[in-house]
Amino acid sequence: MIKAVVFDLDGTLLNRDASVKFFIEKQYQRLNKWLNHIPKDNYITRFTELDDRGQVWKDKVYQQLVDEFDITGLTWEDLLQDYINQFKKSCVPFSNLISTLDKLTNSNIILGMITNGKGQFQLDNIKALGIEKYFHTILISGWEGMKKPEPQIFFKALEKLNVSPAESIYVGDHPDKDIKAAQNVGMKAVWKKDHQWENVKADFIVEGLEEVPLAVMGKKTCQNKAW
Repeated sequence: MIKAVVFDLDGTLLNRDASVKFFIEKQYQRLNKWLNHIPKDNYITRFTELDDRGQVWKDKVYQQLVDEFDITGLTWEDLLQDYINQFKKSCVPFSNLISTLDKLTNSNIILGMITNGKGQFQLDNIKALGIEKYFHTILISGWEGMKKPEPQIFFKALEKLNVSPAESIYVGDHPDKDIKAAQNVGMKAVWKKDHQWENVKADFIVEGLEEVPLAVMGKKTCQNKAW
């Protein structure tokens, strides 16, 4: 019997691609005095490329942007601080986020979260989505000293939720850091489909968050084949 669901954040609950686009457009407008020599589309496109869907921390991204675009009057540290301070105001949730969490908690499912990233930065984003109250435990790699796909961070979450791997399901978008990592510790894994990957072997595959309760309650067909 499933007692707990543990979620990833970026790409699962937080629509990071949409959030980044929203943020970088607003940053360009906010700091236009120093950035107006750069075509807006060029600034947005290059930031997105360098960011690599969050795989590169923004100190390196902004150092590169300052160098490539010959930005003066602002340092890369200024741009990074603006990102840290302002990104939370651009957080875009995936559809049906709140209703999905409500359905699970109303069904007496306890919720946890494991996310890689900087501690306060990720917590600010979680709070911006208005979902902190739903989770019995939130583990952020920057504060935990370990990160996905390391098994220790999954076991720590399960210990805090007081459930066994067999009593829990993990929901995420990354084939290795989420799906394989959760399965490796004995959890069932739900893959929230992402166009970036194919041939992901998960226990359940969902198009959107609204399908997660169906998987948890056993009303969705198990998917063991590769997609």
